[in-house]
Amino acid sequence: MARISGVDIPSNKRLDIALTYIYGIGRTNVKAVLTSANIDASRRVSTLTDEEVSHLAKVIEKTCTVEGNLRQLIASNIKRLREINAYRGVRHMRKLPSRGQRTRSNGRTQRGRRLTVGAMKKDDRAKVEAATTAAPKK
Repeated sequence: MARISGVDIPSNKRLDIALTYIYGIGRTNVKAVLTSANIDASRRVSTLTDEEVSHLAKVIEKTCTVEGNLRQLIASNIKRLREINAYRGVRHMRKLPSRGQRTRSNGRTQRGRRLTVGAMKKDDRAKVEAATTAAPKK
């Protein structure tokens, strides 16, 4: 396995697919990186020499912000939005979608499970009412 930017690249995959395992590098960035490194995209990672891997790592380091640096940059941007109380920062604080999606009927990933209010079976409602009326009032 080749190791680029602290990530183990799978050796049995094509190079253009394997490089997307690095956080911050997508399919578009892969094309730009491989053309600047003069390496064929259809080659397998296992066929690369150590010299080619190091050259590829240098090109990625120069052209792209990847892995820890990118994660840190994104986290600092979100922190800044929270501090200045921007709309997007408030949405991040409340753990709601920040890009304009509707939340009335969707958004369950961010909001969590539904909390059902007012829909109880008759037996359950009777138990709750009995418990509240049976409690001694002071």
